[in-house]
Amino acid sequence: MEANPAVISADHLLFLVGVILACGAFIGFIAQKIRVPDIVLFLLAGIVLGPSVTGVIHVSAASELNQIILIFGASYILFDGGASLQLHVLKKVWITLLLLATIGVLISALLVAPVAQYILGLPFLVALLLGSTIAPTDPATLMPVFKQVNIRPKVAQTVVSESALNDATGSIITVTILAILLGTGGFSTSHALLQLGEQAGIGILVGCALGFGAIFMIAHERYSFLREYMPIVSLVAVIGAYLGAADLHASGFMAAFIAGIIIGNRAIFGFEITKAEHERLEDFVGTTALIMRMFIFILLGSQVNFSLLAAHWAGALAVVLFLMFVARPIVVLVCAGLDRRAKWTFKELLFMFWVRETGVIPSALAGILLGEHAPHADLIASVVFVAVLVTILAQATTTKWVGGKLGLLEDNLQGATDSRP
Repeated sequence: MEANPAVISADHLLFLVGVILACGAFIGFIAQKIRVPDIVLFLLAGIVLGPSVTGVIHVSAASELNQIILIFGASYILFDGGASLQLHVLKKVWITLLLLATIGVLISALLVAPVAQYILGLPFLVALLLGSTIAPTDPATLMPVFKQVNIRPKVAQTVVSESALNDATGSIITVTILAILLGTGGFSTSHALLQLGEQAGIGILVGCALGFGAIFMIAHERYSFLREYMPIVSLVAVIGAYLGAADLHASGFMAAFIAGIIIGNRAIFGFEITKAEHERLEDFVGTTALIMRMFIFILLGSQVNFSLLAAHWAGALAVVLFLMFVARPIVVLVCAGLDRRAKWTFKELLFMFWVRETGVIPSALAGILLGEHAPHADLIASVVFVAVLVTILAQATTTKWVGGKLGLLEDNLQGATDSRP
């Protein structure tokens, strides 16, 4: 009897899920024992399990399954991170945050471009495309790290929020430059700014609508008819926020992040739940976010293209090191230096110099460039792979050590960004 293709596909998917969950649980246990961020070991495990080594996992970066995992996983991690942020802290640093998420991305791209042009021999516009692709920091990487390392809330929440908000800026700059290179569009500063404002504004509005709708149904004193289904409501809020914003051509990731902020700060708006209900929701959100980390970073590691890395690793590494040690400090100094209200100390600035991991969003942008057959897309993808590997392996593993050396650890706290949905 001939096997049903649908059954074969379902068996393959079930095997994939089982392998990732089993390996993820074991790796998470090891990460706790040796006290390193679990995403580092997830990434390394993905490399070992991927087609370049053992071939246990083989999921194409362009497949629908991979895109679903990236979109929902990143959205839920953003939601979890937003729920852990405290509005009274962000009010003190909003100028720095706004500048880092907008002007900071552009400065980073402009600084990297001439270096990439010289080292890799690229035309300037292609080098600028590369710079804009790796400029955004990664919330899916940073948020899990800060949940495991108790950094001073002012610093941790600024860096985490920057990573959630700068994706839209990086995406718009990248897509604009790509359109110019492909001859399908031209550059207009006013149009780019208008597009950024629309994406951000609509994303914030959709996130607020879903966030307030969720807390009304689960925490209103009289009308919380879905109070017993809080975990399910959180899932619907994330999916609804992302899709609602995406359908309006806005930032779905920003919408999910804002929905999390609203739900996490519900007490400010007069909505309360019991301690037991809070703990139940917190456990669900934390577990779901952990599973999403497993899937995102194990799959991301399995998709590292070693043939591309072998061809361009030296030049790519040089560009990434410039991004880490030159471009990032300049961006932080410019953006934070203009914000006198925040009263940043030099040690806080040094910490922000170091913490700027690259991950899911730049990888997704690189995938778009490959799919659109952008000029030198293979080389750009190589640089992105190197940026992901180097920043996660070097920066995520040393976050706690750097924070300790700079006196920014707060071990007496439950956590600078513990989940408080």
